[in-house]
Amino acid sequence: MLSPLAQRMRPTNLGSFFGQKLLLENKSGLKSMLESNQPHSMILWGPPGCGKTTLSQIIAEQFDLKLHILSAVDAGVKDIRAIVENSRKQDMFQNNRPILFLDEIHRFNKSQQDSLLKAIELGEMILIGATTENPSFAINSALISRMHIYKMQALAFEDICRILDQAIISDIVLQNTNVAIKDYKVFFEYSSGDARKALNFLEIICNGELTQVSSTSSKENKKSNETGDKNKILIDRKLFETYINDNTVLYDKQGEMHYDIISAFIKSIRGSDPDATVYWLARMVVAGEDPRFIARRLVILAAEDIGLANATALVVAQSCMAAVEKIGWPEARIILSEAALYLANSAKSNTAYLAINNAIAQIKSSPQYAVPLSLRNPVTNLMKKEGYGKEYKYSHNFNDNGVANFAKQEFLPQEIQNEIFYQPAQNAKEREYFSRLKKMWPNKKR
Repeated sequence: MLSPLAQRMRPTNLGSFFGQKLLLENKSGLKSMLESNQPHSMILWGPPGCGKTTLSQIIAEQFDLKLHILSAVDAGVKDIRAIVENSRKQDMFQNNRPILFLDEIHRFNKSQQDSLLKAIELGEMILIGATTENPSFAINSALISRMHIYKMQALAFEDICRILDQAIISDIVLQNTNVAIKDYKVFFEYSSGDARKALNFLEIICNGELTQVSSTSSKENKKSNETGDKNKILIDRKLFETYINDNTVLYDKQGEMHYDIISAFIKSIRGSDPDATVYWLARMVVAGEDPRFIARRLVILAAEDIGLANATALVVAQSCMAAVEKIGWPEARIILSEAALYLANSAKSNTAYLAINNAIAQIKSSPQYAVPLSLRNPVTNLMKKEGYGKEYKYSHNFNDNGVANFAKQEFLPQEIQNEIFYQPAQNAKEREYFSRLKKMWPNKKR
């Protein structure tokens, strides 16, 4: 049984590897490595179908090293440990360390990623990690510091054209088929620079057309052969979209576009643009994105970007998430639209987000100060004797500084009593908060 066309056309050397010109130019770190005899661990960061797996195979072939390919989706620390142990037994580490290609390395959690550090540091293996996500956010800093990061790009239009032409000319199946491409642009549009998708499209169309040809009568075949028409397959836009007509091919739920579109959606809401908001939402709706994923992001945004300017936004987002969970597509689109447009039109404030980050930063940069005795709960007689709860004022019994239900007292540790973590924003609701805070805490310089 033949392997898929994309697999059959996988390049085996740099001469047949199309794309990534900047990455492979003479002055690049990767080019220098390939020209030397010192392979190193690296992270290949780029969209699907740009050649990450292929490049790792070419590197292994060039350095004559054994290549192990694993996916972080279904592999674990046990699988990696087995590769290292097996290599030790074969005494391969002196000059021929194995290469481990770990696809979707970002799917490993922190402890799993940490398990790779020792083998890399001891030189027991060369790790090539592939990811579609920004390593700065998806990969542990300790691992990043030990690896080179190479950014790969989606293939250009010219690269896709060359790959398709090469397949038609040299593939074991297509070279015996009278196929020609009239519209290369449609392949590029639907593949978004993904070579694997482009080749898959070509294979689907050719298989479909060949099936139709084989079902015609022998008389018709004989006649077409006599006229010199060897059942030619001419791929134009119309024929392409006869076979490839699903909008989801333009949106890879596991790829970079998935994250780019949700990013555009969130930024549009944050920027108070309801038209852009509903456009990017529609892109995800048409592609069949998980509605729960969208709803979860709305909840986060409501707290992070709207916050205290309109506390009802979080309630709306939570209600949206609960409703979407019960309803699902296609009606969930209406619920998501209502919630997203409400958030886009709402006043914005990120003070809650900044306040908690400020407090966390302070805690990480200073000692863990003791809780003031007045705030400790005196649950035993010994605690009372030690002063737990002494001098604590029950706020509801006081009206200090002209503010009802407020008692002037210190709640922060003595060492940081003047610290300010929360700064109200200039929106209607938080201006009210600011005015009240100034009455209660006149000595705090907000």
